[in-house]
Amino acid sequence: MKWNLISMGDIALRRGGSVDPKKHQGEVFELYSISAFDTGAPEVVTGSAIGSSKKAVQPNDVMISRIVPHIRRAWVVGPSDGHRQIASGEWIVFRDERIWPKYLRWVLVGDVFHSAFMRTVSGVGGSLLRARPAEVFKIQIPLPPLPEQKRIARILDAVDALRAKRREALAQLDTLLQSTFLDMFGDPVTNPMGWQERSLGNLAQSGFRNGLSPSTKGTFDGEVLTLSAITRGRFDFAARKNAHFDKQPPPSQMVRTDTFLICRGNGNKQLVGAGAYPDRSSPRVCFPDTMISVVVDSDAIRSAYLENVWRSWRVRSQIERGARTTNGTHKINQRLISSVVFPVPPRDIQLRFSRIAESVEEQAASQRAHLAELDTLFASLQSRAFRGDL
Repeated sequence: MKWNLISMGDIALRRGGSVDPKKHQGEVFELYSISAFDTGAPEVVTGSAIGSSKKAVQPNDVMISRIVPHIRRAWVVGPSDGHRQIASGEWIVFRDERIWPKYLRWVLVGDVFHSAFMRTVSGVGGSLLRARPAEVFKIQIPLPPLPEQKRIARILDAVDALRAKRREALAQLDTLLQSTFLDMFGDPVTNPMGWQERSLGNLAQSGFRNGLSPSTKGTFDGEVLTLSAITRGRFDFAARKNAHFDKQPPPSQMVRTDTFLICRGNGNKQLVGAGAYPDRSSPRVCFPDTMISVVVDSDAIRSAYLENVWRSWRVRSQIERGARTTNGTHKINQRLISSVVFPVPPRDIQLRFSRIAESVEEQAASQRAHLAELDTLFASLQSRAFRGDL
């Protein structure tokens, strides 16, 4: 079934009014800022703490962020707790009795709308990119009857709730492993159990090695990891791409399960130095020159322990202090990585932790597989819903 179409400009709130909080310094407001979106709740602040005029909004208004538009930020204004509700000028606000708010939010974060939304963008890049409201207003969206909008929203809400439960389960498994690590080994910062401390260089079986740069003119075909493979808290083999190289990549620069890979440079200081062990070996996939590899003495330190102690503040503080910034990119080198020091407990207790980590990872892998299935189902339902086939 094909639904009627409506232009975003037909439901846009163009003259909703504004509020200058500086004129009401003692009044408490609910502020829907862009930064508050990530917390899931508006800021509750006094007018004296708000620096500029804001848009006046009300419950059930639907907003989409025009700044940093590649991030899909769409928000439905919630019930008021008695305070006036205001929003950043970076939100484009929609209000119309013909639109069910939750339905419109799902439309705004959907692939079809997002593709059209990104074509309205102008600017010089990064946080300076903005969608142009006049162009956004030209985008058309499907307008089913109101009861059908509510039905679509209920279905998508239900599947999304299942996805949220899977993500929560994964977060709990991660918390469990972190708690187990601290119980067994203590905080690496204070090393309360007095474990021997060693540097990564002292534990290395072979020298540190940078990865291989792809070449647009290369004649050797292969694949190369992207940094996302090691910067998301666990190794992600899917984060790779096709590449050409000037020479056949040597075995020492291929992805192997016995090689610890470390992020050599990143625009985010919290990600530079992130490390992970690949969960599989591949004779076709190499790691890039934005990573450093090391093979450590497995009799002295187990992979599960190294991955977890590497995430500790004991290690992070050494990396972040030593990182250097070039053109907005935080970088580290082999010398710094080699000098990083941390506690190394006896092998038997590391082995016990490894067995626990393997069990937790099995459960996490099952949860991730279920989440992937739900993501596929959700995308299919979303596509069918907006085509009128749901």
